Order: sequence, then C-alpha cells, then structure tokens
Amino acid sequence: MTVLPLTDAAPVPDPSRPRPAVARLLQGDGANVIAFTFAPGQDLPDHRSAHPITVQCVEGALDFTCGDETVRLTPGVVVHLREKVTHRVDCPADAPEKNVLLLTMLTGERHA
Repeated sequence: MTVLPLTDAAPVPDPSRPRPAVARLLQGDGANVIAFTFAPGQDLPDHRSAHPITVQCVEGALDFTCGDETVRLTPGVVVHLREKVTHRVDCPADAPEKNVLLLTMLTGERHA
C-alpha cells in the first residue's frame, strides 16, 4: 500500500510564471500520480498524454477543455480521457490562490 499526503505534497504555485508548479508524487505499478498547483490565470495549453488519464481538482477550481467541451473541475469531479486526446487546463482569474489538479496516468507499467 502507498499513501500519498496530497495536501502536504502538492507544490506551491508561483503566480509570476505562466504555468503551474508540478510534482510527481508516485511512479507505481500501473500508474503515475502527478500534482499540479495553479495560481489564478495560469494554464497548461493544448497537449496530449501517451496513456489514458484521470484528472480531478482536489482544491480550488479549474477549467478542463477537450475539443469544444469545457468542464469546471471542483473537488468531487473526475474526468477520464483515453490516450492521445488533445486537452488543456486553465485556472480562472477568479479562482482561489491555490488550485490543485491531481493527474493519474494509467500506464499499465510494472515496477520491480
């Protein structure tokens, strides 16, 4: 069993930068878990993942866009995407100072 202290492990955002702070929390069997912390106005522009993913906002609010659909991520909302689907994440200007996105990459890899 692996326990992740997400509240303590999430990186501190730097509002002077255009992109969120990022920290890999786990590279485990079948999944990588990564935390992004956004300040208002920061974004992750269009990108794709080599693996299926789930994303969830564990603190604050974020806008997740895939194609022409945008979902407001707030705690309790989870999105799943298959691999190689273009998407983006934006932190609204009116969001709290700290907005934490938890990304799980479903790699299927086994680690010894």
